[in-house]
Parts: sequence; C-alpha cells; structure tokens
Amino acid sequence: MKKALITGVTGQDGSYLAELLLSKGYEVHGIIRRASTFNTGRINHIYTDPHDPKTRLFLHFGDLSDAEQINNLIYNIRPDEIYHLGAQSHVRVSFDIPEYTGNVTALGTTRILEAIRRSKNKIKFYQASSSEMLGAAQPPQSENTPFQPQSPYACAKVYAYWMVKNYRDGYNMFASSGILFNHEAPRRGETFVTRKITRGLANILSGKQKKLYLGNLNAKRDWGFAPEYVEGMYKILQQEKPDDFVLGTGESHSVKEFVRAAFSYAGLNWEKYVLIDKKYFRPTEVNVLKADSSKSKKILGWKPKVTFDDLVKIMVDADMRQLGFKSIGEGDKILKLKFPNRWWKVD
Repeated sequence: MKKALITGVTGQDGSYLAELLLSKGYEVHGIIRRASTFNTGRINHIYTDPHDPKTRLFLHFGDLSDAEQINNLIYNIRPDEIYHLGAQSHVRVSFDIPEYTGNVTALGTTRILEAIRRSKNKIKFYQASSSEMLGAAQPPQSENTPFQPQSPYACAKVYAYWMVKNYRDGYNMFASSGILFNHEAPRRGETFVTRKITRGLANILSGKQKKLYLGNLNAKRDWGFAPEYVEGMYKILQQEKPDDFVLGTGESHSVKEFVRAAFSYAGLNWEKYVLIDKKYFRPTEVNVLKADSSKSKKILGWKPKVTFDDLVKIMVDADMRQLGFKSIGEGDKILKLKFPNRWWKVD
C-alpha cells in the first residue's frame, strides 16, 4: 500500500486529493494546524476513527513554519509521495501579511524539500505552483513563459518554484511543480471571488442578503473544476521523470462574466445586486491569465471536461443546497452526465 502525505489536506484541493488517493488504495496522511475550533469540515465525510484497523486516513498536527515537526512527520510516516498544497493562498490577503505569506508559502516549501533530502528516502514531491506566478505575462501562458509576479503571494510561489527546481537538479530528487490555473468547486473558500459570488447569489435568493460587494470585475482568469485538477496532480507524480506542467482550460473569462453567468442561471439581473467596493482591489493587478496546457495534454493525457458555464452551474447548485433550498438542477445534471462514476462528494 502506497503512503501519501498531504499538506493543506483540509483545503479545497487537499480534500479532493485525499478522496482520490483513498479511492486508489493509498494510505493518506494529512497535516492540519491545531485550532480551538474544528477546521476539518471538508474531510469529515472520509474521516474514520484511527483505532479502526481499516482506517487509511490519518491526521497529524503540524505547521509549515515548524521545520522540526515537518522533519519528524516525514521521518516517521516515510511517505512514498508528498503533495505540498498548504500555503497562505489568498492573493489579496498576501498584500496585508506579506512576511507571513513568505514564511509559510515560500519557506514552507524549502523546509519540506530539506526534510526529504535529509531523510535520504526516495520520496516523490509535488509542489502546488500557481498561475499567479505568471502575473503580467502576455497570454496564453505555458511552462516556458517568464514569471512576472504581481503580489507577495505570487513572489512567494516563484521562490518555492525555483527551490523545487534547485533541489531536483542539485540532489537528483523527484520534485515536480504543477502550475495550476484557477480551479474552483463547491468546497472553495467563501472569501475567494467565485465562491463569494455563488454563495452571495444563494443568499440573495433566500432573502438573507440584499447586495453583493466585489472588486475588479474586469480581471480575466482561466477557471476550471478542481476535482479534475487534483487528478492532474496525481498524474504528475506517476511520471517516470520529474517535470513541471501547466494545467488549465485554455479559456479566459472575466469576473463580470462569472457574475453574469451565475445570476442569469438563477433568472436575475446581476446589475441590480452587485456593487463595487475598492477595498477588494489589489495594489498591483493581474489582468489576464489563460493557460497553454498542450504539454500536459500530450504527456499526462490530461484534458478537462467541465466548461466555464458548467462550473458556474455546479457551484450555484451546491450553494443553494447548503442553504436548504432545492438546486436549480442543471449543475447536478452536468455532473451525472460527465462524471457518472465520480469519486468525490460534491458538497
């Protein structure tokens, strides 16, 4: 039985990845931060009592700023694969806490790489790189596009990317980076713009909210469906040689298009409900991200199924259900048609 260690296991991607690896027979270990309130909501449905002999998901307290604990976990678990997804990953927030973002997002990667090197074990390492690293570069953006980061978060991710390459080249480590463009799902955090839109819409429909406040509506992103992207992560670590891969849909849509699609799906005119608040603008903006993932298609055989319109409908339906209302239904139908044997739980 293969063992995998996931940082950020309680996040959107970490929870979907844990489900995927469990479905493939892995023993999965996840690092979580100690908190006074429960922070495991996204994985509660797959968690079982560790005393159960059939249990294959184990959670360990740790923090990416604590090198000693990272060393201990890697030494004791002895994983075959490490998926490093943990980070301070909110771009706008990174402007407010740049030092913390660098410590966790940049140096956290270095701590894990160094722990792997010192362990002398053959461990495959996956680094969750980000399309934000490409920043102001002209689209479409591929693995060969020079980085032009536009935020402390993006700068931290660029540092982590180059450390991965340095350890790969210098110590012959199996260390790969997945440069993932925006990928969303019903488990996306509520402060991220896509979830903020679909949750806000559901609140408006239910009478709990009157207006939705957003920032830059003209920013364009390449949005895909998160469960498909964690399959890409898995494929990256199953290759014979480590390498870097871009994952994206190849389409770019503005925040305004996302808002319009969501409200139109619910039969509402978005302009009656959406207001702009400048506090949500970034000091330096990324205008357009659009992936060229031809390398991933050729080498990994990875190609997304869910379209932009599909994604919007799936997320709106999920937020409607969370509030106890009947979903509109199209999003559920899309999931059944495109993923009849899906391994993940939608919400």
